[in-house]
Amino acid sequence: MNFPNDIRYTSEHEWIRVEGDEAYVGITDYAQSELGEIVFIDVPTVGETVGQGEVFGSVEAVKTVSDLNMPVTGEVLELNAELDAAPELVNNDPYGKGWIIKISVKDPAELDTLMDAAAYQASL
Repeated sequence: MNFPNDIRYTSEHEWIRVEGDEAYVGITDYAQSELGEIVFIDVPTVGETVGQGEVFGSVEAVKTVSDLNMPVTGEVLELNAELDAAPELVNNDPYGKGWIIKISVKDPAELDTLMDAAAYQASL
């Protein structure tokens, strides 16, 4: 399992990597391994502001469908368009090409409520 140190984690297994005023959000390596083969990503909230902890979309795997929860309050700016044709990128590269959404972070202080890599790994 991979636990990069440059991102923050939620207890629901999402990650967030901040770059300036924007951030990338996806699901963790642990989450994708538990879900199995991912076949579809649904994010109906592009253009909307979603609160911390609220559902912003879902991941459909062969066996199940799982909600995606927002790590911090933000406006959903973009869905990773590559996932339309290749949702398996979330399985193959969850912290890189498998990012799910890009957001505009509304309250950077909320990042302090998230786990670092060591705390996330210990929570599993």
